[in-house]
Amino acid sequence: MDFSQLLAEKTDTILNKWIAAVRKDRLIESADDLSYTAIKDHIPNVLRAMVTVLSKSEDNDIQSIVTASFQHGAIRAEQGFDPAEIAREYHLLRIAIFDVLQPDLLSGIPSEIIRSMRLIDAIVDEAIARCFKSYVEERLRELQQLQASLKLHNEELTRLISANQEYLSQLAHELKHPLTSIIGYSDLFLRQQRRKTEIKDNFTNLEHIERVLRNGRQLLHLINNVLELSRYDAGQIKIQLVPTDVRQLIDNVCEMLEPLAAGKNLQIVSDCDRAPEKLVTDSFQLQQVVTNLVSNAIRYTESGTVIIVCQVLENQRWTIAVSDTGIGIAPENQAQIFEPYFRVSSSARSYLADSTGLGLAIVSRLVKLLQGQINLVSQVGVGSTFTVIFPLEMKS
Repeated sequence: MDFSQLLAEKTDTILNKWIAAVRKDRLIESADDLSYTAIKDHIPNVLRAMVTVLSKSEDNDIQSIVTASFQHGAIRAEQGFDPAEIAREYHLLRIAIFDVLQPDLLSGIPSEIIRSMRLIDAIVDEAIARCFKSYVEERLRELQQLQASLKLHNEELTRLISANQEYLSQLAHELKHPLTSIIGYSDLFLRQQRRKTEIKDNFTNLEHIERVLRNGRQLLHLINNVLELSRYDAGQIKIQLVPTDVRQLIDNVCEMLEPLAAGKNLQIVSDCDRAPEKLVTDSFQLQQVVTNLVSNAIRYTESGTVIIVCQVLENQRWTIAVSDTGIGIAPENQAQIFEPYFRVSSSARSYLADSTGLGLAIVSRLVKLLQGQINLVSQVGVGSTFTVIFPLEMKS
């Protein structure tokens, strides 16, 4: 029996069965928002190469498997998969192959069955190894880019600190923990890489890389916020007035933050039917304001809805209101909410680890720069509403 021919005929069936299994598997959350094509990726190439390997009449096509799996690993890294999810993908692929071919395998002679099963296992194992290799390389490339960016930001931050000692103690406290983690895990990873490691050690190395990247992104976010605040306080932010479609701007922000809300099962509702059609403002700074308010609402809301309402008011004014059903802000904290490094906490938990305490401070300064004002109405355990009011025409 030619099992390579059977595999070629049933490739589409195996592929569809595998994609359905990936979509249903709760251990592969990164595939939830991917299209059919994005999930499929280079797996069909792996299956086609497997056909030639099983064939007795053709040369083994190991190189095709190497190439397909290598590309698959790099793309999964870009899509945000973690190592456990990729391993789970290949586990489901192995199951799908044997489930579809089982009736035919059982009708073959024992030697053919053993040969085919061994080859299929060997091919999947090789694909996994190559996939993880490219995944590691893609993560290392991202780490190198992050390191270069952090270096540039660190130089700028050093210059700013030398010129202005304000907030130095708070900043040092915020930088201490992520920096320590980056240095520690980077050192551990480098020491492990200097020793000759086998493929089985890759998973541990990947965990270290993921921790480095996670802490690096947190540090980079903090530094970016500090630089933004410093540029405002130094008067270095210049307004660039351009015609702006407010509805489109808010839609873009909602689309960008939708995955963040979906990760917490939150719904973003936008009511912009009464928004101004067109106005002249600094679209970039306005987008910063809306993005910070909506992302802040998502961060401090565990269940419910984030609502954005935009409308024209009387007296040549217009407004954006962002409401959430989050933890709320106590009255004694509301006066401090726009101060740098202040973060809301509740009796049930301290402030969030990824919060820098700078988002609302930046928002209040940008709103002032756009000649507007910001108001807060909040109740603990019920939620908060931040309302920003701008003039329809900015003064020169």
